[in-house]
Amino acid sequence: MRPHTRVIFLDVDGTIIDGHERMAPSTPEAVRRARAAGHLVYLATGRSRAEILPHVAEIGFDGAITAGGGFAEVGDRLIASHTMSADDLEALTDVLEDEGLDYYLQAADRVYASPGMLEHYFRLMREGALPDDDTAEGVPELVIPEASTDAALADAYAPVADAPDDAIAKALFLGEDERAYERVARRLGDRFTVITGTIAHLGGASGEVSPLGVDKGRAAFDVLADLGVPVERAVAIGDSVNDLQILERCGLGIAMGNASAAVKAIADEETTGVLDDGIWNAFVRHGLI
Repeated sequence: MRPHTRVIFLDVDGTIIDGHERMAPSTPEAVRRARAAGHLVYLATGRSRAEILPHVAEIGFDGAITAGGGFAEVGDRLIASHTMSADDLEALTDVLEDEGLDYYLQAADRVYASPGMLEHYFRLMREGALPDDDTAEGVPELVIPEASTDAALADAYAPVADAPDDAIAKALFLGEDERAYERVARRLGDRFTVITGTIAHLGGASGEVSPLGVDKGRAAFDVLADLGVPVERAVAIGDSVNDLQILERCGLGIAMGNASAAVKAIADEETTGVLDDGIWNAFVRHGLI
């Protein structure tokens, strides 16, 4: 590995793509130029591997942190897997079902959805991502996926009844009111890491549940240890609450211009927004391209 090599971790939603699944044309170009310059670029996403959209994957990356830190891959090698025990999974699903919440469970390469979850999820995502005054029309310069999330990810999901009891790293849940997160956190917070805010427009109506201590920051350490790269040479860019630990623990943490206030407060610096060449500008500023 070259002495100047940096390892760069990029969040997906709100960092590489916006709520319409669009990206600035400078983003894939920045990633490709950085890799050509000898740097390593990794995804660091709350999505599972199966949920990474084709137009994101085709950019080309050196590996990925997925399921919010549940899994870490270097190239095609799965180097770390932080999954729940069977007892924890049962306790988690018992609470979510008792609360009447829709949810899905993320494994390394598959997602297992409760009845009604996918219809609920895609409806809420469409409602939040497509306000009347901000559609994909009129911005042909942006990289826009040919297929919607619904179609592109149709094969990624299976019934929750088929979920293995030893391979689940994270759950995402949806409710119909702003107190869903509060209720789940109260009942599961001592046993799990429970966060909200990764789907910003849903507020407290949604949340994510992972094993205690599992997050993107921990998975970044797994990747860096495997590569033999010191943390000081790691760069992380993100926008949401599930990026807090990786931004704090990497040598350089950069918040997107569209990031939440909590993310901007913890980051070392701020770049521009997701569609305003945020990744490109950050890479240029630090000599990565």
